[in-house]
Amino acid sequence: MKSKPNLVYLVGAGPGDPGLITLKGKNCIEIADVLVYDYLASPALLAYAREDAELIYVGKKGGDHTLKQHEINQLLVAKAQTGQIVTRLKGGDPFIFGRGGEEVEALVEAGISFEVVPGVTSAVAAPAYAGIPLTHRKFTSTLAFVTGHEDPLKSSSKIDWQALATGIGTLVFFMGVKNLPNIVEQLTQHGMSAETLVGLVRWGTTTRQLTVTGTLANIVQRANDAKLKAPAIIVVGDVVGLRDSMQWFEKKPLMGKRIVVTRARQQASDLVSELQAAGADCLECPTIQIQAPASWQALDLAIDKLTEYHWIVFTSVNGVRFFFKRLFERGKDVRALHHIRTACIGPVTAERLAGFGLSCDILPDTYRAESVVAAFENQDVEAQNILLPRAKEARPILPETLTALGARVDEIAVYQTQTAQDNVAVLLDGLAAGNIDWITFTSSSTVKNFKQLIPESDFERLLDAVKIACIGPITADTAKELGFEVDVIAETYTIPGLVDALITYYQQ
Repeated sequence: MKSKPNLVYLVGAGPGDPGLITLKGKNCIEIADVLVYDYLASPALLAYAREDAELIYVGKKGGDHTLKQHEINQLLVAKAQTGQIVTRLKGGDPFIFGRGGEEVEALVEAGISFEVVPGVTSAVAAPAYAGIPLTHRKFTSTLAFVTGHEDPLKSSSKIDWQALATGIGTLVFFMGVKNLPNIVEQLTQHGMSAETLVGLVRWGTTTRQLTVTGTLANIVQRANDAKLKAPAIIVVGDVVGLRDSMQWFEKKPLMGKRIVVTRARQQASDLVSELQAAGADCLECPTIQIQAPASWQALDLAIDKLTEYHWIVFTSVNGVRFFFKRLFERGKDVRALHHIRTACIGPVTAERLAGFGLSCDILPDTYRAESVVAAFENQDVEAQNILLPRAKEARPILPETLTALGARVDEIAVYQTQTAQDNVAVLLDGLAAGNIDWITFTSSSTVKNFKQLIPESDFERLLDAVKIACIGPITADTAKELGFEVDVIAETYTIPGLVDALITYYQQ
């Protein structure tokens, strides 16, 4: 049997926005047996790794080094020599002030095969997200990338400050915030005007992005006033002035707002992606887990007698998903429902149903059980059989009212919710530090379970400055009953409606 080849992928993770990873870089993460990643590599990229992959953090920041560079080199060699596929994930681009060259030298010396996957460097991406084009025909056609701090072991600087100060139109300094006074001094002493524009972009391309602008004469003071720290990119040149008209990223309506998403992890992605698209910094803290019921017996009996049902009412996407999952497991398919009429709560539920080839006969204008009840008042359901596959614990209004209309209702639990406690420590730390702006609730279950995570004695103190947004009035009523002050209730009871409500809050 042929042994696996020793192979290391050196992958640029991009500047922070996980959407800027290349397709090849994403593939290298997905196939890796071992993933060795940096401080500046977006945590969201780790989600692409296989569940059985070994994840090793080797981040370095502000003098706090998990491993020294030579130890990282040795780690890559050692892991590759076991025959595993190793992906080395580095912030930005591996070969632009990322010490990727040193890691490749170690691999070459050990006879390890490697491939380099370039990444979007922060030197280009951070200014772009700040509205600063690094080149422009009206301003400059020359550009230089410079390290903001040289190797301290060097006997003398290898930076030609005279050439930079007088011969280059735009300068971009990496990792130079601590040395900003020295950079300013060197440039002005070597002939650059003190009125030259400067921009500093911290955490570029992320929802924490902060941009400070000024001139060589005042940028040190402005950076100090803003308490701006690493990681940041420094841009020097007339192109910085274009930010006044070209900035776009920091104008997003929820820019920098830290928002807690309590939705189940399996369903959180759509809310997280929409909030992030609006500029929010999301903290996923799912308070519920969606699971199959303890027993399928009741649903199996219903599936065996589908010919007897006249209606199926789906109240959620989860109800659709688990019902069809079990239907298929029982050896049946959508043809077993050919005679049955359907009703749904919400367009997303109807869309999921359509994915199985069924259109919805009743889709109310509002997305709550009461609206379905109102719609059925126009239907003759006397003595008709209605199947209601939904959560184990749900509001009783629907089965009670349908029964009162003369229908025979089989209410069957096709899924259940359990309390989850992911990221609770991070949540509590964030609340204590006062750096959480909003908590979003998408169901009464998320509210109830979230309340259990907060120590009762600290509830008022921790939630005092935090705003609450709910997907609809039922969820909001539950929140109010449990002591939350609700600031926003979505008018349209959907994920897009909830995000729109948050945006409208700030627009008004």
